[in-house]
Amino acid sequence: MIGILGVVLALGLLIVLAYRGVTVLILAPLMALLAAAFDGGVPLLATYTQVFMRAAGDFIVPFFPLFLLGAVFGKLMDDSGSAEAIARGMVAGLGAERSILAVVLACAVLTYGGVSLFVVAFAVYPVAAALFRQADIPKRLIPATIALGAFTFTMTALPGTPAIQNAIPMPYFGTTPFAAPGLGVIAGLVMLGIGLAWLSFRERRARAAGEGYGAAEDGAATPDKALRERAAGEGFDLMEIGAHPSLEARRLPPFALAVAPVALVVALNLVFTALVIPRLDTSYLAQPEFGATDITAVRGLWAIVLALTIAIVAIAATNRARLPKLTRSLDDGANASVLPIFNTASLVGFGAVVASLSAFAAIRDAVLGVGGGNPLISLAVAVNVLAGMTGSASGGMSIALKTLGPTYLELGEAAGIAPDLLHRVTTVATGGLDALPHNGAVITLLGICGLTHRQAYGDLFVVAALGPIVALVVLIVLGTVVGAF
Repeated sequence: MIGILGVVLALGLLIVLAYRGVTVLILAPLMALLAAAFDGGVPLLATYTQVFMRAAGDFIVPFFPLFLLGAVFGKLMDDSGSAEAIARGMVAGLGAERSILAVVLACAVLTYGGVSLFVVAFAVYPVAAALFRQADIPKRLIPATIALGAFTFTMTALPGTPAIQNAIPMPYFGTTPFAAPGLGVIAGLVMLGIGLAWLSFRERRARAAGEGYGAAEDGAATPDKALRERAAGEGFDLMEIGAHPSLEARRLPPFALAVAPVALVVALNLVFTALVIPRLDTSYLAQPEFGATDITAVRGLWAIVLALTIAIVAIAATNRARLPKLTRSLDDGANASVLPIFNTASLVGFGAVVASLSAFAAIRDAVLGVGGGNPLISLAVAVNVLAGMTGSASGGMSIALKTLGPTYLELGEAAGIAPDLLHRVTTVATGGLDALPHNGAVITLLGICGLTHRQAYGDLFVVAALGPIVALVVLIVLGTVVGAF
């Protein structure tokens, strides 16, 4: 009992202190050792070096290329003006009367192509603010609109997305980024439909009440010190991201050229996953020096790595004149990848320590008992709750899979559940409670928009938490009845 108390206390302090801005790099090992101390008789130093650090390293080894390439790609999309060009092109194409839809789709295109949500928020916010002011839509709806396009269906549901949330389950389940594509599309449409319906409802209510954009200025927000520090903890310099000149002083690429790298990532991901890699002779992977594995364990990771690499070369080649300091963009992108992966790896290490404690057996049995024997329900609850507790979709997912991934794979096989379905349920489950108020992305987005939780969080919660949870329920029901497709 005292061991469980230690785990609860450690997790509670992790939430509170992380919300107050203490870095996870320090918090995670300290809280892991606190939980171990309550378990009694556990050697703390060995727990840190042999359990925590080993688990953190095991996460970094396969996933660092994705963090690195994703950050570099996002930086090049930002510095070349491609991100801003996509946002403005979507708005121009759909018109002011469809302002909310235009902003959502602009964010969706960018994030589906692998651009960081921080870059997306800074690129899209000035456009959204000007558009919402012109259409006289309340400014308080901007964060929810951006979140719908950036935090939800493109991050977790749509097949092929290069988001890390879609990559983490692959080694555990032997799947690809296109796992359960039909179910993923349905779940994504549910999220999009609920979000757009809610935002349209709120816009109509505001108009009926005579509420317009508001008196707040619609220029891009200047991040305060606390916001900059929080973003720096994720590996991004918000002042640098938001320091671009205005549209009049900045030559943006044509829309087709701007969107081409995004389309290239998705298309190449599919080609490498389905056509190229399966035809390669990869028998050498069974050798010890290559990890004694097989192609199913690495196919998805290889596909994303190759797709992002080619897209990076393409955007650098086609925007050379707009990237006068290409080496700096590459350096900044590479540097921005380090802190995010170490933050997530620290959370993985925390989960590994908890899983090594004797108290974890009771926690595991309680989690596995949820759902009346349906492992999809148990998996969804475990991932969603952990994502909410840690305030991190990737962190919560990593803890759940590190501690229970093999167990769920065995339960799925026993129940006739395809690994692809386990993959898609896992990814969609990360996108619900992770959007609680202490989530770093939520706080950063509100800061970029210059709004408070009180002003804008209610609508953001509906589109980024409730909508994805409803989609998760639909996904589990369909997956249970029909299976993966």
